[in-house]
Amino acid sequence: MQPLVLLPLTGIGEIGAATSAGACGASALAGILHAALRRGGHGLESGDVLVIAQKAVSKSEGRTLDLNTLIPSPRALELAAITHKDPQLVEAILRESTTVVRAKPGVLIVRHRLGYVMAQAGIDRSNLPATRDGTAPVLLLPADPDASAAALRAALATLAGVEVGIIISDSFGRPWRVGTTNVAIGSAGVAAVWDRRGETDRAGRPLEATVIANADALAAAAGVVMGETTEGIPAVLIRGYTCPAPHRTARELIRPLEEDMFQ
Repeated sequence: MQPLVLLPLTGIGEIGAATSAGACGASALAGILHAALRRGGHGLESGDVLVIAQKAVSKSEGRTLDLNTLIPSPRALELAAITHKDPQLVEAILRESTTVVRAKPGVLIVRHRLGYVMAQAGIDRSNLPATRDGTAPVLLLPADPDASAAALRAALATLAGVEVGIIISDSFGRPWRVGTTNVAIGSAGVAAVWDRRGETDRAGRPLEATVIANADALAAAAGVVMGETTEGIPAVLIRGYTCPAPHRTARELIRPLEEDMFQ
């Protein structure tokens, strides 16, 4: 095995919204990432993987919401009383979700409309620039993280002349484990899942349940370099990782509802 190298992209600063979402946002963000790579002396190579924080993608796509524009529904008021959370924030969470999984003081876990089971539908206030106009901005997840990853991959291929893998990562808590870790919520040009069932182990026994969450593992590794608070590193270049499995998107990491043993 060759060494796995993780290189932080530094000096990027705050990322603002592009003139419009989607492809324009991807082009602008790809330019920022490409410039940071060049400043660091890192040219992209075929087979590289770029892990990009969800917040950077959401900001570039203008995925902000002013909570002051929301009128809490009766359900939002009910859950706000249970969780001790801002009713307008709870209303935003409900609008991004399909199911409330758990509500207790300080905790609101939902099934996001994209299928993720997560706290607060991924809505976040941290590391957003302060406002002076009385707004209360929060950041939503990208509307389609896999599409965002594909658009970034295409834009970077135009700039750098090579195709690389893209992973959009976010911090998730995990049942039965303390703390958060980065996982993949979007990907393109990467084997997000490597299904090794049917192969044999070193003793010749057939593998029956081995499905590797490649994109999650790469996102977690990049998270160690990105940090979780004030580090200001929105992207990490991973070099040296190879996988023979075909490219599959991060959506395939979501366990189907019919296989959810804990709902």
